[in-house]
Amino acid sequence: MREMLTGGPLDVLTGDYLAELTMLILGRDRLKNPAGGYARTFLRQLEECLGLAHERGVRIVANAGGLNPAGLAAAVRELAARLGIPARVAHVEGDDLTARHPGPGNLAAHAYLGGEGIAACLREGADIVVTGRVTDAALVTGPAVAHFGWAPDAYDRLAGAVVAGHVLECGTQATGGNYAFFTEHDPARLHHPGFPVAELHEDGTSVITKHDGTGGVVDLGTVTAQLLYETAGARYAGPDVTARLDSVRLTQEGPDRVRVDGVRGEAPPPTLKVGLNRLGGFRNEVVLVLTGLDIEAKAAFVRAQLETALAAAKSRPAEVRWELVRTDRPDAPTEETASALLRLVVRDPDQDTVGRTLSGAAIELALGSYPGFHVMAPPGKGAPYGVFEDVYVPHVDVDHVAVLHDGRRIAVSPPHDTRVLQPLAPSQEPPLPEPLPTAGSAVRRAPLGLVAGARSGDKGGNANVGVWVRTDDAWRWLAHTLTTDKFHELLPETAELTVVRHVLPNLRALNFVVEGILGEGVAAQHRFDPQAKALGEWLRSRHLDIPEVLL
Repeated sequence: MREMLTGGPLDVLTGDYLAELTMLILGRDRLKNPAGGYARTFLRQLEECLGLAHERGVRIVANAGGLNPAGLAAAVRELAARLGIPARVAHVEGDDLTARHPGPGNLAAHAYLGGEGIAACLREGADIVVTGRVTDAALVTGPAVAHFGWAPDAYDRLAGAVVAGHVLECGTQATGGNYAFFTEHDPARLHHPGFPVAELHEDGTSVITKHDGTGGVVDLGTVTAQLLYETAGARYAGPDVTARLDSVRLTQEGPDRVRVDGVRGEAPPPTLKVGLNRLGGFRNEVVLVLTGLDIEAKAAFVRAQLETALAAAKSRPAEVRWELVRTDRPDAPTEETASALLRLVVRDPDQDTVGRTLSGAAIELALGSYPGFHVMAPPGKGAPYGVFEDVYVPHVDVDHVAVLHDGRRIAVSPPHDTRVLQPLAPSQEPPLPEPLPTAGSAVRRAPLGLVAGARSGDKGGNANVGVWVRTDDAWRWLAHTLTTDKFHELLPETAELTVVRHVLPNLRALNFVVEGILGEGVAAQHRFDPQAKALGEWLRSRHLDIPEVLL
């Protein structure tokens, strides 16, 4: 926050504090303290920076209110009074639908609101606006609507703001953080990338940049990567507007300046997404270290021992998962590189079943199992895990309210026009480019990542993998080569799952949605990489035949 306030001019500083997992964490926090449920880090940052924001006339909009935006607004007022800084603090509420979704273990049910409540607060003079669960892009559409006075049906302008908001939402992921082609840049430049800035214009276009003198890089690749993050098809739906990602045009306007234009928008869907977070039960794990020779035999031996012990216990865990990770190398120079890891994960509604049952079974084998028996750490008592799912409710079922600094309450009307969200019809699908001529051309077996970048992430139990290339010839090859069948082949973990491919020619990109790979969401820790953050990098590491002209 300090870097953004001191690094250059700003009108509005936004902060996105809420991920699916964060809502679960805040739900557990609120169980311990009903007055909690918001991001305390925001208060700590504000204590240091509220004076700076006031001096520079910068408004602050953040969704740090989490499950308790009114509580955070009150805490901010107390902080401002203690610091002697005049600040008009407003908040947005109405997203909390927990009472309407009762059930065992339910912690939180929150609708994803749009930016109109934020806009109402800003129009009425708020210096600081805190919200609960809004869409990430709403932190940008709200200020844009307040500043430019856009009507609710200014869909192209709103869609442009949504795209800018999506680029900003993950901070330095737009300025070289987590970037596939990071080796092409001076490492010192990426060690501490600056945060992105969006220069928004009345017509909905924007320029993505960063403060002068800060680290990182803003170019077509970094912006494309973030555009593909946690999205799916051409229609990117939100409560304010459905943005057409297939219409986005990117232009490198200058050093660290990327223009975003051409964005078209459509009426938003008639329903709002509601994220449900609940406790799914208890989870425990033990990682056994297998060293040297006979790794497969050692794994089979100890697995049989533990399975027998679990079967003989008073109650066997409801879910038992094994995974052998071959990190070992032959004739290894160190003990660690001579070792593989055998991971056992158990889940059950009862804590004792995953706690005492597993720890007893594992530790009792310490002197009677495979040679070299040891574990990374002894199993604990078992920890609760969460489950995320989404449902949809009509806009009219949600009381979206802007609560102003003077206590007035402004009801936010639902959208007048809506459009049921549907994938593009076959006739609307963009045509593929002409295939790259390959007759007589040499090919080389090489990693996909020599040609293509990727960025991946999670949406509930699904993952997306966006893949893009940087030249027209590479696009002609990629569009015809990386089919869903080839995707299944390259990533065998997806072989039994539904994978949907979306084509985005303006970005020279393909976006793959892998359904169900993350089970019940990140908090359930269903797989090794529970948020699919590195799924794209695994894809880039896979080898296939690539025309040498592209290499």
